[in-house]
Amino acid sequence: MPRPGSQTSLEPPSSGRSTTCTAMSDILNRIGDKWSVMVVAQLGNNTRMRFSELRRAVDGVSQRMLTLTLRNLERDGLVNRTIFAEVPPRVEYELTALGETLLEPIYALWDWAGAHGNDVAAARERYDASREQEIERA
Repeated sequence: MPRPGSQTSLEPPSSGRSTTCTAMSDILNRIGDKWSVMVVAQLGNNTRMRFSELRRAVDGVSQRMLTLTLRNLERDGLVNRTIFAEVPPRVEYELTALGETLLEPIYALWDWAGAHGNDVAAARERYDASREQEIERA
């Protein structure tokens, strides 16, 4: 069944589409982690940001994890890093044109999480309660 506005189907990939499946897995490994999503969203809300601004904006991220996330996003062509020859050196990050194309799906996911976060939490509670009952009966 095709997604609305999409030419592709949601059927499992056939052997002819294994390259697409591999690419999807690779992309999800990068953008599927919470730090990448949050960094891209923050950079989407701002034109350019310094490392320290990003660290303050992305709640809970460590300096090391932010550094690794930014490097990986830069490697994947989603973020540009600009170094200014000043004392002290200034480094700013911004989304590339490719990175900007990721904003729409990230914002859609953000909206979905806001609309359905309570539903997911309630489902988890029901599941956990039913598992506890099964364990007690065993």
